[in-house]
Amino acid sequence: MYTDSSITPKSKGNPSELFTDFFAFGLDETISPFIQATSQKWGVNLYLKASIAAAILLVVSFICSFFMHLEPISHFLLVIVYFLAGIPSLIEAIEDLFDGQINIDILMTLAAFLSVLIGSSMEGGLLLVLFALSGAMEDAVTAKAKNTLSSLNKLSPTKACIVLPDGMIIQKMITEIDVGATLLIKAGEVVPLDGKVIKGTSSVNLVHLTGENFPITKTIGDTVAAGAMNLEGALTIEVTRTSSDSTLAKIIDLVVQAQNSRPRLQRWFDSVSRTYAISIICLAAFFSLSLPLILGIPFVGVEGSFYRSIAFLIAASPCALIIAIPIAYLSALSVCASRGILLKGGVTLDALARCKTIAFDKTGTLTTGELTCTEIEPLNGQETYSIEQAITCAYALEKNAVHPIAAAIIKYAEQQKKNKIEHYPTEHFKSIPGYGIEASVKIAGQYRSAYMGKASYVIEKLPQSLQNKLNERALSIEKEGELLSLLVIGTSAFIFHFRDTPREHISDMLASLKKRGLKTVMLTGDHTNSAAKIAEELGIDRFYAELNPEQKLKFVVELSGKHDLAMIGDGVNDAPSLARATVGICMGKIGSATAASAADIVLLHDNIELLDWLIGKSKATVQVVRQNLSIAALAIIIASLPALGGVIPLWLAVVMHEGGTVLVGLNALRLLRT
Repeated sequence: MYTDSSITPKSKGNPSELFTDFFAFGLDETISPFIQATSQKWGVNLYLKASIAAAILLVVSFICSFFMHLEPISHFLLVIVYFLAGIPSLIEAIEDLFDGQINIDILMTLAAFLSVLIGSSMEGGLLLVLFALSGAMEDAVTAKAKNTLSSLNKLSPTKACIVLPDGMIIQKMITEIDVGATLLIKAGEVVPLDGKVIKGTSSVNLVHLTGENFPITKTIGDTVAAGAMNLEGALTIEVTRTSSDSTLAKIIDLVVQAQNSRPRLQRWFDSVSRTYAISIICLAAFFSLSLPLILGIPFVGVEGSFYRSIAFLIAASPCALIIAIPIAYLSALSVCASRGILLKGGVTLDALARCKTIAFDKTGTLTTGELTCTEIEPLNGQETYSIEQAITCAYALEKNAVHPIAAAIIKYAEQQKKNKIEHYPTEHFKSIPGYGIEASVKIAGQYRSAYMGKASYVIEKLPQSLQNKLNERALSIEKEGELLSLLVIGTSAFIFHFRDTPREHISDMLASLKKRGLKTVMLTGDHTNSAAKIAEELGIDRFYAELNPEQKLKFVVELSGKHDLAMIGDGVNDAPSLARATVGICMGKIGSATAASAADIVLLHDNIELLDWLIGKSKATVQVVRQNLSIAALAIIIASLPALGGVIPLWLAVVMHEGGTVLVGLNALRLLRT
């Protein structure tokens, strides 16, 4: 009997997943699972909608102020403007004061409401509206970044089939499964949790951990890792680790780090913002009291010290300066996330823009990790059957299998025969998980015993005179770094050679990196001959082969000591190197959880072809930050001193100040373009 304990009759989808994702990612309240879908749309960009409404009402109020009989309407509309744009700022300012904080919000709120006291309520309303619009712009970018991250593909299953003591199978969320539980993993399913095999034998693909897309036999007593693909038979495993170590948990950790990790320049601005805000407030108070004594001007009036001090307070407030940095990085993080690239904060973009060398792992990074059949070699050249017959026989045996070698043979046969494959009938078909396939295949009108699979399994089917020869040849091929599968038909033997193939468009991407002046290096554990072929084919500047994790780390330390280095890998063996490099980049779809944790960037869809685009985006982000800082500093200098001297009126100081803020915001939003 089968049941699903995680879904009630009234629920749709996976409510547990919705609530988990909502709280884990800190998503916008407008997509809260507590709110009905029909109500959520009203809350989307609510702050921005209120700001736009306030701006429209302010314009109408300003027009009405020119007509005597419409002045009451003008005042009424202005009250609504202060309510829509001012009350949220006032509440935040009061909360900050209770928390002992003095920041930009307090500066703006103080200046806006003091404007009312000196009869400049229209200017105060303008300040509140522009401040609200710039704040809403930043909130919209932040929400976009968070919501984009929440929609990214998950890298591990969220449910598992539990086998109860009475044999009943129920489905549960993996977060509810404890150590010691018994799970059933069917053929073609992904292992949801780490465990030990207690029943069954099958081949599994451990590409999740190693980056090597080769089948490995698992039987009773063997451990199997979460994320491994079960290829053939059913496995029953006993859970040895809970979901806290799952890939999804690692991704959530990355999201939290991305939100909390800020570039050094931004951290410095945050640290001095309190001191700056207090200094500006004190200077404004000092000028309002001292200017009448020094210059002999009145305290009040449009030429008075109080009016000038408020204009100075507004113009000198670092709105544009504070927003200039985070909004640029948030925009870049958001557009990267929308393309399946997760970064641990804006500091990673800074580091990537400085890198001069890019180091690559080979298997699963530069290559697809998927096997391609490259050659079929007769054992002694005097076989009873031709290579064409061997291909057709192998196709007949492997067409119902699911492991990578089978897929490579089927693809090779279809290419060789141009999809006009002769179908050999089979009888007594038998699949031995983890070892191979055997059947009686009808060739040239007669049924012959045929075997295909691992050398240790197939060699025993040959006469003793051929076993030693085949064994020597198999060992020689494996030493060259190639994978093989053996086919035996009667007393004839054929060796099928396989190799990993480069990713599509990888050559173009590497060529683009070289145009940027970047050096490329390949670090791999593969044999030298195999590594040399890939390096030559792709145009890699240098390569180092037959490296263990310690040796890889040694080269990364050496290379990063000369220049800033970005390292790209996918397996557990790459984790130390990813952690040590200036920027570590992990292939998220096939990469291990350990590698993802060690990396600074995760390519969630293994889209390494976007690396050149990502480096370009990092350089563009650094450039936009510099532009924004220049714009913000210039706006403060140009507006504050003339405002204090009475050259710039209050309303113009507001426009120049908030105009600079909006300008840096719009400049940063250019980074959202893909």
